[in-house]
Amino acid sequence: MRTIPLPWTAVYGLARTLVALATLGTVLFSSTDSLFRPVSGIEESVSCGGVSGIGVFCLVPEDRLTAARLLCVAVLLVVASGWRPRWTALPHAWVTFSVWGNIAISDGGDQIATILALLLSLTALGDPRRFHWDRLPADRAETPVSRAVALGCLSALVVVRVQMSLLYFQACVAKLPHAEWADGTVMWYWATHPAFGAPGLLQPLVDPVIRNPLGVAALTWVPLAIELGLAVALLLPQRWRWRLLAAGVLFHFSIGLMMGLWSFSFAMWAGLVVLCCPLGAHLALRRSDTAPEPAAPGGPTRPHGRSDGDDDGSGEGDAAGEGDGSREGGGDAESRRRPAAGPAEPAEQPAASPAVPAPARAGD
Repeated sequence: MRTIPLPWTAVYGLARTLVALATLGTVLFSSTDSLFRPVSGIEESVSCGGVSGIGVFCLVPEDRLTAARLLCVAVLLVVASGWRPRWTALPHAWVTFSVWGNIAISDGGDQIATILALLLSLTALGDPRRFHWDRLPADRAETPVSRAVALGCLSALVVVRVQMSLLYFQACVAKLPHAEWADGTVMWYWATHPAFGAPGLLQPLVDPVIRNPLGVAALTWVPLAIELGLAVALLLPQRWRWRLLAAGVLFHFSIGLMMGLWSFSFAMWAGLVVLCCPLGAHLALRRSDTAPEPAAPGGPTRPHGRSDGDDDGSGEGDAAGEGDGSREGGGDAESRRRPAAGPAEPAEQPAASPAVPAPARAGD
């Protein structure tokens, strides 16, 4: 009997894809000259100090940086597709680390993507599937060695969850000592910043909000509430984690939309998937068409329409429950139409009544 959930599901695969897309956006939509150039205090165009020297871009001459960048784009595309996670795990971690360590100016999104890629690579190394979107075969044999591998790979996902909880806790607490966050005005400064402010198309929508005291206070304090909620998400029931997942996705989408930090947003979405989705859960993109198994006679029946998913948390059960509920509703509609034929049932009973006293006549 399996006592721990298997980590190799499409949920962890979605996290790998999002991490790969975070780095892919940086190396694909940025020119080589903008990624590798001298900056203040550093004369070299490629940062190769310390452990960064093992990066991809430190192993090629400067006239080959574009070729190395395009090679990284190809690797990240393969990783994002989900093909052979066991084979692409280490190349993914190496490319992501190289981008963070070797480019001229890296941001927090590159650092988060590097940490997540390293941790998810530990899970991917034990992934036996062809694509990380596939399901494991139901008849997959389990041995003590396979259970130990699954436990190790699952532990890496647990570390990701703890890492994300600490990240959100620090992100919330570090803002509190600043007066602008405390008085609810900091988003006015960010929204009007020439580099990180709202783009021109959004200014007609953002300006009325940030110029209203209640509006700018809400834009300042709501992110703190979301970050604090995500920091304690692991202590909450699964139904609350789904709500925090939706809030976190919307929060980071707004950051990408207003500030242009899309690599950061994709990396944080990847961490949110691992943090808020149950371990061992599968993606359920469509309603199951299979009928539910009938309950055993006299056994307890499981109610349909569960919304919290606290037992298995897979989300797939919820989709199946909705499908079962629709079929069950159809059955109720039929039962409501049956009373029209109900009066015919008592008419059948007299036909069988002469057989009732038969044992008495045999006794006489």
